[in-house]
Amino acid sequence: MQADNDPPQAAETPQETAENTAAQETQALDPWEELEAEAAKWKEVSLRTAAEMDNLRKRTAREREEAIRYANQRLLEELLPVIDNFEMGMQAASQDTKSMIYIGMDMVRRQLNEFLSSQGVEEIPTSGNFDPNLHDAVAQEDCSAGEDGRILRVTRRGFKLRDRLLRPASVVVSKLPTPAEGGAA
Repeated sequence: MQADNDPPQAAETPQETAENTAAQETQALDPWEELEAEAAKWKEVSLRTAAEMDNLRKRTAREREEAIRYANQRLLEELLPVIDNFEMGMQAASQDTKSMIYIGMDMVRRQLNEFLSSQGVEEIPTSGNFDPNLHDAVAQEDCSAGEDGRILRVTRRGFKLRDRLLRPASVVVSKLPTPAEGGAA
């Protein structure tokens, strides 16, 4: 009986061999496909990394340019009170415009204004209507002639550094008078 059992095992062996050969051929193709898939994966990683590096380079350049543009912002902010005090001195000296003190102070004022302009500092316009983004309302006054929210006078000048606000202008704003309550009985 064992002899009868041996031939069927021999018959199964060629089938197994054929299956093994087909499996080996499949495995022979799989490493190639695996290599192509891995190469595609690394290509995608490489492209993503290159894009990230390009974005980083652009962002760094933009931040460096902005840092250069606004590098003097703190210095200019600290200089503004000095300019305010200088303007008050100019007002006091303006009573005698022929004096050497006034003439010298006027020359310094022109130099300061030229310096501020060269640094990109502009005075905030204070004519027209109140803008809460540029002005700081320190008081309101009744004004029968005119409109509500119009700037009446400036108590402290405001400045911008290019497109950034250094200091808002302090202004007095008009308001329409309110009718007296219970006055007409």
